[in-house]
Order: sequence, then C-alpha cells, then structure tokens
Amino acid sequence: MPRTPIDITIPDLSGKRAVVTGASDGMGAGMARRLAAAGAEVIIPVRNPAKGEAVIARIKQSVPDADVSLRSLELSSLASVAALGDTLRAEGDPIHLLINNAGVMTPPDRQTTTDGFELQFGTNHLGHFALVANLMPLLRAGGARVTSQVSVAARSGRINWDDLNWERSYDGMRAYSQSKIAFGLFGLELERRSKAHGWGITSNLSHPGVAPTNLLAARPELGRARDTTGRRMIRWLAARGILVGTVESAGLPALVAATDPRAKPGALYSPRGFGNIGGPPAEQRMYSPLRSADEAARVWDVSEQLTSTAISAA
Repeated sequence: MPRTPIDITIPDLSGKRAVVTGASDGMGAGMARRLAAAGAEVIIPVRNPAKGEAVIARIKQSVPDADVSLRSLELSSLASVAALGDTLRAEGDPIHLLINNAGVMTPPDRQTTTDGFELQFGTNHLGHFALVANLMPLLRAGGARVTSQVSVAARSGRINWDDLNWERSYDGMRAYSQSKIAFGLFGLELERRSKAHGWGITSNLSHPGVAPTNLLAARPELGRARDTTGRRMIRWLAARGILVGTVESAGLPALVAATDPRAKPGALYSPRGFGNIGGPPAEQRMYSPLRSADEAARVWDVSEQLTSTAISAA
C-alpha cells in the first residue's frame, strides 16, 4: 500500500540565519533544504567538504536561489568546534536557529574522540555542548531557538556516572543511550538557565523516530564494514510504509521544534505513531530519564569541566 506523505508547513524564514549540524547527508540535508526553501540563510558545518558541496548542489537543484554555504567542523574535536566558533563570531551575524542534529551510533568497539572521550558521548553530547558555548554570543544576539536531536534510545537507560567514558566496560547501545540522555538533559537545562538569566534564547528537543538514515549504515571508520541488520530491516519496513518513517519524515520533528511558532520551549517533539518510531510530528510526553532537573544541572557542570567551556559566562 502506498505511504501517505507526511509534511508540515514552515513559516517564512527570510532574514534568519540557521545552522544545522549533520547536514551533509540524510535527514540533515533534508532539513537544510527545507530551511533554505523557506528563505533562511543556512550554514552547513561539515567535516567532509566534498559531501557538503554535493549537498549544496542538490539543494540548489530544487531551490535555485538557496542561500546555503559550508563551514568546517569535526564535532569529535573540541579544537575544531572552537575554530568554527571563532569563524562565525568573526562573521558577526546573529544566529536565529541552531539544529544540533549530527551524531554517531553504536561503533562495535569502543572508540575515542580527539580529546579522549568515548566517541558517542564526546560527539553527540560534548561536541554540541561546546558548540553552543562557542556560539552563545551569536545565539543571544539572534534570540535563537536551539533544537537538540535526541533519540528514542533516550526513553530508557541512564548516565553511567561512575564511568562516563566507558573505559571499564563498553556497551555500544548503552553508551549511545547515555549520550542522548545527557544531550537531552543539557537541552532542557539550557532552556531553564536562559529563562532564569535572561539570555533570550529558547531550547527544546526533538527526535526522528526510526528511519533508514545513515546512523546504522556501513561506516568503515567506525569499524562497521556493512549496514547493520537493523538498518536493513528498517529500510525494508520503510519501503513498505510499515511502522517506521522515511529519511524525509524523520527530519520533520526537528523542523517543527525549530520553526513552528507554536513549538514550546522545554518540550519534546517526535513522531506520534506507535512507539514514537513513525508518523506525523507532534509534542510528546518527556521521557523519564530526561525529567530530573538535578541530573540536568549535574550534566551541565560536568560538561563545562570536561570541555573547558562555560556557557554561563559567554
């Protein structure tokens, strides 16, 4: 049975500057295209310039007047994050939308970032934490909305406080869940602190459900020579319109969270279908591991220490 297309309406974003991480392929590229089509100037920070240029070419095929450009970023390197911050601050243009979308998932063996953090925790959470810290003056100048992409994996699990970097016993899925829980707690704490201190930005969360994106695709650099069995099954289900979403629909919750005037600060947006794995985007009840303000404050403090950045002083 053919799938009924799912779509949303994005407001006019003329005059807005948007930054989307993880937009060199997949749903991130789709988000960048939709933002550009709505009139935003879109910045795509990438680690692979060739992939980035290919995405820009595809965007301009469908949106000829798109204002979209590349910057360099490797989220697993705090020096690279700081360099992007330097670049964008030197440009001086306020940022109105930041979608923290990039991520890595379940390397079969433990890997580390340039700075020695477990790869998923260091990339998915700490890299984005440092990015927000480095962009804070521009986010405040733009009265920005920051949308952070978590995962259905944040529904359960916990932060492994005794071994944040999984040095003693690595479990790829538990480490992935931790990275997304920490990231979600940070996004909610960002909203609380902005409101308390008058920073003028808003922050909320989204997750894409389950779709045949590249998170579980073959990634030789992660030690994964071929697509996982899970990705092959997801692709089969998606092609038949069963339960899961598509690459296109997976980006819609983040776009709603980032652009819809009715989207709430401190809320979670995801597909509303069975198990939140597919269907139209909608606000969802906050997952239980993300509800503790004390845990969120602890994540914030530890992240400042680990990344040597202080958002509150930005």
